[in-house]
Amino acid sequence: MKLHQAFDIVRGDVVSFIGAGGKTATLLALGHELVESGWRVLATTSTHIDEELLPSLPHILHYKEDPQAISAALSQHGFVFLYDRIQNRRIYGPDVEFVRQLLDRVDSDVLLIKADNANGRPFKAPKKNEPVIPSESSLVVPIVGLSALDQPLDDDHVYHPKAMIDKFGFYKGAKVRSPWVSQVLRDDDLGLYGIPESARVIGFLNQAPHEGYLRSRARLIAKLALKSPRFHGVALGSARAADPVVEIRRPVAAIVLAAGRSSRMGQPKVLLPWEGGKTIIEHILTQLIRSRVDHIVVVTGHYADEVKRLVKPYDVKVVHNRAYKTGEMVSSLKAGLRTLPDHISASMVVLGDQPRLQPRVLYELLNAYSEGVGDIVIPSYQMRRGHPILIGRRYWPEILALRNHEQPRDVINAHADKIAYVKVYTDSVIRDVDTPADYYQERQRAGLQKKRID
Repeated sequence: MKLHQAFDIVRGDVVSFIGAGGKTATLLALGHELVESGWRVLATTSTHIDEELLPSLPHILHYKEDPQAISAALSQHGFVFLYDRIQNRRIYGPDVEFVRQLLDRVDSDVLLIKADNANGRPFKAPKKNEPVIPSESSLVVPIVGLSALDQPLDDDHVYHPKAMIDKFGFYKGAKVRSPWVSQVLRDDDLGLYGIPESARVIGFLNQAPHEGYLRSRARLIAKLALKSPRFHGVALGSARAADPVVEIRRPVAAIVLAAGRSSRMGQPKVLLPWEGGKTIIEHILTQLIRSRVDHIVVVTGHYADEVKRLVKPYDVKVVHNRAYKTGEMVSSLKAGLRTLPDHISASMVVLGDQPRLQPRVLYELLNAYSEGVGDIVIPSYQMRRGHPILIGRRYWPEILALRNHEQPRDVINAHADKIAYVKVYTDSVIRDVDTPADYYQERQRAGLQKKRID
């Protein structure tokens, strides 16, 4: 995956890179990607860049050049870096206040800014007056180099370790651990310090391999960092690779549809007993929690009080669909979507009457989404669509605009070219409990019911 895809870059973005372990390399890699797509890319630094990196920079101009000259250079070279002065083997950028003038005077498609320093260290905590992030930034990318893992937490290997030690009580000289990295990344006074409230935040764990133990550690760091609602995602990869991003972990919600009247069952389907003294709805929530879904919403309708009482111990959000009698499934999905926080990037639609839901299937859907195969991800069993269905945020407005007689599949089918099918080897994705016979068969398939002998 390319950086511009992982970062969701759009024309007009002002992107600031902070942290340690690959800011300049990431800025340059992103800039060249965008130039290849025909964009006009302007770059600068609000701090400085080492002079030895001069040969790797694109076409260089002084920031006081006439705007028309800068525009002409963009037309000729595609990628232009603006600087103020070269002094003491460092290339300094213009004052941060100049960014607003750049945006007003120069017709670039995007502005990329190196907004922090770490003196070559792969991991950092900011000192006073760091980082220097322009208030106009629409995207901020905190970076960590994974080479910091297992290195001593000292000044030779980490930038300003004292701030981490003072804040969290880490041991000086101890090996840097994965949870330590995520704690620093998501901390408002350290990794997130100085980021404008209006900016979206996508982290980048640089030097992550395609496979192996280090990638697993990177996934853990990303997962823990995403506990902060400031993060819209955390990308894993290597800035110097041809395809720099191996995956991007984004916060994903699950909307459990539990509003049905269950008229054919004679009683609520979601409240039927399943296993270990738990009902179907409790079992489904347990599977979602085991899969570490970031945010879970249960939508109630009929039997709302009973469902709400049962799910209370699971620390999930419950929303009541007042239109459940006439609105069909789409009204429940709308009710769930409206409650989701702004940082959630996708939601899995989970049927409340599908008790054989398996964490393995959920992992496969989440991994496919993280690896960028698509932002509508559907499990497929023997060429048949199943549930849960993962739907990216960009399609939610279309779902919210549906009328009650329309179905979510109308939106999904309208974007058939965007669907990624994940082949699974369990029929649980196509089975539900709609009749007493279905209930008996599902319990039998799950090994909970002895086979009937006639």
